[in-house]
Amino acid sequence: MNTEIIGILSMFLATVLLAIPLGKYIAKIYAGDKTFLDPVLGPLEKIFFKISDIDPHDEMNWKEHLYALLTINLIWFFFCLFILMNQGWLPLNPDGNPSMSPDLAFNTTISFLANCDLQAYSGETSMSYLGQIAALMFFQFVSAGTGMAACAMVFNAMKERQTEKLGNFYNYFIKSCTRILFPISFVAAILLVFSGVPMTWEGKAHMVTLQGDTVQVSRGPAAAMIAIKQGGTNGGGFFGTNSAHPLENPSYLTNAVESILIILIPISMVFALGYYLNRKKLAWMVFGVMTIGFLMLLVPAVMQEMKGNPAITKMGIDQTLGSMEGKEIRLGSAASAFWGIITTVTSNGSTNCMHDSFTPLTGGLAMLGMMVNSLYGGVGVGFLNFYVFIILAVFISGLMVGRTPEFLGKKVEAREVKIAAIIAILHPLLILSGTALASYLVAHNTAMGYWFNGKATGWLGNPSYHGFSEMLYQYTSSAANNGSGFAGLTANNPFWNISTGMVILLSRYLPIIGPLAIAGLLAQKKYIPEGAGTLQTDTPIFGVMVFVVIFIIAALSFFPALALGPFAEYFSIHSS
Repeated sequence: MNTEIIGILSMFLATVLLAIPLGKYIAKIYAGDKTFLDPVLGPLEKIFFKISDIDPHDEMNWKEHLYALLTINLIWFFFCLFILMNQGWLPLNPDGNPSMSPDLAFNTTISFLANCDLQAYSGETSMSYLGQIAALMFFQFVSAGTGMAACAMVFNAMKERQTEKLGNFYNYFIKSCTRILFPISFVAAILLVFSGVPMTWEGKAHMVTLQGDTVQVSRGPAAAMIAIKQGGTNGGGFFGTNSAHPLENPSYLTNAVESILIILIPISMVFALGYYLNRKKLAWMVFGVMTIGFLMLLVPAVMQEMKGNPAITKMGIDQTLGSMEGKEIRLGSAASAFWGIITTVTSNGSTNCMHDSFTPLTGGLAMLGMMVNSLYGGVGVGFLNFYVFIILAVFISGLMVGRTPEFLGKKVEAREVKIAAIIAILHPLLILSGTALASYLVAHNTAMGYWFNGKATGWLGNPSYHGFSEMLYQYTSSAANNGSGFAGLTANNPFWNISTGMVILLSRYLPIIGPLAIAGLLAQKKYIPEGAGTLQTDTPIFGVMVFVVIFIIAALSFFPALALGPFAEYFSIHSS
């Protein structure tokens, strides 16, 4: 077997083997059971609760959870906005990087607050160390912790037979950060530092190349940020080229560590569900559906990148190494394609190659992973997205067999289905509406010239199908809280900063509000013991039903748009 294939198989299998015990550990954290980190982190958590005057044992209903989540996120928004718009004169800025413009600061703040980490700037020239650490890296912890705390509340709602009290948001949030995100990030950062990733407060290093040229190489406290950017499915890179940068991802070993981190917690949260509810078959059903969908994206993507671009092959150019445009030779085409898919089926969005240079089908598959937005997904939020599809599948299955739809002993009625349907429709609505608006403005190039800093066609690095794909990818990435991009698109202008910022904002909080509301409403209902006529939701048959629901919604919503972009480009290359 090709060694590149062995490499990506090893990374995925290692992730699953680590995810199972980590899932058990996460379940213990949320259940309040004792763990080996209690003596170390327990006192630290008590300090946080004492300073903030929060009683972690004061249980909340779903509305109080939501109020706490939205309120604290609003406070963080103004905190980060202040730092980014004033970092030019604030301390820890050895390279003298300037403050951000209001529109770029708004986009960056919203993006990192929402766990999207879309970056319309380059870290080397646009961020101070204070901005990188106190604003952005802080958000990478708390945004991931927010999603995990929301997921823990849904777990609790699924477990309880009938209740309005679903735990304490702040308790789940703090423990997600201290007991899960921090230890994983700390270990990963140590591995990265010893592998050559910089961790320093000094400014640019002056180096002399082999040619005798003097160059200035940006560095900084990078290892700490890279660890949490991967572990928390944040994705925002310390350097402009993200993990394609040799100081952010120096070797195949660091590439493997960072790849594992991307999907480790999302998969672990699925197994945590099984341990927390004591329903391991349900967890394996969810994992199976997610993994089948993931492999359907991964396999053709890896094949396409290893095969190379047919247009280049026809020119007689050797592509033994595969399609290597925009990729690092130290990583190879297979590992780059693997990263491209795992970073888009999750809400990570980090990159180890140029996604704009993917062969058309791989670019389309990466977009499709974000459009589905529930195959592993983000930390916590990935399962919340999948939970919406479970509710829809339960309802449709009930209609098909003529029974009242039930999930874990609770009747799924019109109110819950309406909420799930709205959330499912919202995702394509935001993506396609944004892309349609941008396409219209490109076609009618005279409108709103001020917002474009010139002509709208100047946004696009490529014409025709690929140019459409660049715009479609940007809104897909924003709506999926992903943050990656087809970097051929020039997105740092008021139109893109504001429009994608609004899409990120709506796509982050409404899909959290919906599942929290559904779970809270179901938790209040009377428990109905499961019997012979109850729909079994932990079986392969129901897994197929969930997969079909996901596929139909994705196909009806997105295939026409994909046909205008990456799929049209793919067939045009083969037909030429």
